[in-house]
Amino acid sequence: MKKKSLRIVIADNESIIRMDLREMLEDAGHEIVGEAVDGWHAVETTRARRPDLVIMDIKMPEMDGITAAKKISDEGIAPVLLLTAYSQPEIVERAKNSGVLAYLVKPVKESNLFPAMEIALSRWEEMQDLSAELDKVRDTLEMRKTLDRAKGVLMAVHHLTEKEAYRRIQQYAMAKRLTVKEVAEAIVRAAVK
Repeated sequence: MKKKSLRIVIADNESIIRMDLREMLEDAGHEIVGEAVDGWHAVETTRARRPDLVIMDIKMPEMDGITAAKKISDEGIAPVLLLTAYSQPEIVERAKNSGVLAYLVKPVKESNLFPAMEIALSRWEEMQDLSAELDKVRDTLEMRKTLDRAKGVLMAVHHLTEKEAYRRIQQYAMAKRLTVKEVAEAIVRAAVK
């Protein structure tokens, strides 16, 4: 099975590292859609190009890789794999708290790079799925709150039971080809006026 070709941004202030990474990645069938020499340009390039993955060094001018990774992560643009020549615990801790999904110590070898990329992409996918699920739960909760308010309005105005109020909302939604949510929102809006 052929692996999916990825669109990648590389950020490292050392041109030789960027060149080596580009060669490894392109040889594996990936496309380099942008390069940056500092954290600030890494963030801007990532925003503009919307890559599948960002591979970024920690130690860079203007803005370090950890700060840049945090911005990219907070905006939910792409997964970030950090590269570093440093493995001190405080740097690893900062990286963990920045939303980085994988961490690789230099020198970079294909045998380490590609598994780290897979891990970053897998974690990114899991995070995206969890985020979508959380949004769905929030929407459902909001809908339930609105529906409860709408039932409350109907119960108070028409002296209905909760079950009868819900049945009326459902019937009206079916008759008007609206969702229950749309009908409930309309009832709540009308009650506020």
